[in-house]
Amino acid sequence: MQEATENGQEAHNSPMICGREFNMSEFSDTAKQCGDKVAYAASRASDYVSDKVSAVGNKIKDLQGKDISEIADEAKDYARKNPGHAILISAAAGLVLGFLLRGRR
Repeated sequence: MQEATENGQEAHNSPMICGREFNMSEFSDTAKQCGDKVAYAASRASDYVSDKVSAVGNKIKDLQGKDISEIADEAKDYARKNPGHAILISAAAGLVLGFLLRGRR
């Protein structure tokens, strides 16, 4: 409902957001939908991270029983089979090490 004010302009009883009139029930429904989407995304992210953590844990267990030379041979074989991946992995590792060792200046 709109009412006239003293200066002749109409007064709005509904809240104005970005120049648009909103009904509180619409706003509440929209906020609930956004909250549901965020909760769903957080649940999926949690599942993804737990899967990756278990995969890393399994890989660490596999590596604990191996000799360094055996690990190096496997890395060389992987690099021969997948040279593009090997280059990207080494570049990423170099960037991470560079940032870690650079320190704050």
